[in-house]
Amino acid sequence: MAIVALAGGIGASKLLLGLSRAMDPRELTVIVNTGDDLELHGLEVSPDVDTVVYTLAGLANPETGWGLRDETWSAHEMLGRYGAPTWFRLGDRDLATHLVRTSRLRGGATPTDVTGELAQALGVRARILPMSDRPVRTRVRTPGGWLDFQEWFVARAHADDALEIRFDGAEDARPTERVLSAVSSADALMIAPSNPFVSIGTILALPGMVAALTGAAAPVVAVSPIVAGVALKGPADRMLETLGGESSALGVARHYAGRYPGLLDGLVVDRADEAQATSIEALGIRALATSAVMRDDADRARLAGEVLAFAAELQTGRNASLGTRQEV
Repeated sequence: MAIVALAGGIGASKLLLGLSRAMDPRELTVIVNTGDDLELHGLEVSPDVDTVVYTLAGLANPETGWGLRDETWSAHEMLGRYGAPTWFRLGDRDLATHLVRTSRLRGGATPTDVTGELAQALGVRARILPMSDRPVRTRVRTPGGWLDFQEWFVARAHADDALEIRFDGAEDARPTERVLSAVSSADALMIAPSNPFVSIGTILALPGMVAALTGAAAPVVAVSPIVAGVALKGPADRMLETLGGESSALGVARHYAGRYPGLLDGLVVDRADEAQATSIEALGIRALATSAVMRDDADRARLAGEVLAFAAELQTGRNASLGTRQEV
C-alpha cells in the first residue's frame, strides 16, 4: 500500500515515525516543506527536511524534536566568539549535514538527489522528497512589517502576530516529477499534523500541487494539529485566529475547505474535539475522532494505524460510489 504524506515540522515527524513502524517504510513517501530553508554561515540549511530525516533515522533529539541527540556545540560557541550570528543553533554533527548538502548542491546536484543521498546514508528506508527543486521562501507579515520565516519563527520566537503569509518564488517553482508521480500512484494521501499555513500551505502554493492531489485516485486524509483549541507545537493556533479563522479542529477543516475546495476527504481529530465532527462533516469532510496526542512510540504507531485504516475505509467508499455511478 503506497502512502504519500505531506509534512513539515516536529508534529509531522511524530506521525511519520508511527507510519514507518505501522507499514513497510519502503512504501512511504514524504513530501516535505522547503519554504523554511535558509542560507546560514554560507551553508544551505533545510530544517524540515532534516527533522524528518533525523527522526526516521532514529537520530533526532527526543527533548527538542529538532536537531540530533547527543549533540555538541563547539562550532556554535566558536562562531559566537567570532561575532557571527548564533540565533539559529547548528550543532557539530548537524553541521556535517549542511556541509555535505551545500557541497553537493554547488556541484550541480538537485535538492531531491541530495536529500535522497543523505536519507539513504542514515539508513532511512522511506522516500523523502523536497516539495520542489526550485527555491521557495516563506515570509510573514507582522505589525512591524515583513520578516523571513526563520527570523520570525526562531529569532523572534514567533512572538509577533502573523497577519499575512506569502511564498516568494512559488510562482516560478513546480512540484518535481517524482512528487507528482508519487501523488498520482498513491493508495492514500495524508496531510500530517503540521501548521496548515507555513508548512502545508507552502507545499500547496506550488502551481499544480492542489490539482494533483484533488485529481488523484486516492483519498486525502489530514490530521488536525489543533487539540482542544490549542496547537500541540508551534503557533498554528494563533495563526488560525490572526489570519481570519478560529483555533479549533473545525477551524482547520474550514481553512482547508475554504482555501482548497474538494481537497480533504477526511480529517482526524482528537476525542476532545469529537463534538465538532458533525460540523466538520457538514463541510463534506468525513471526521474520525480518536486519541490524537502522540506522547510515545506506542501512541505514534497506534495513531498511524488508525489513520491508515480510515484512509482505506474512505477509499472503499470511493470505489463503491464509483461503481454505483457506472451502473447507472
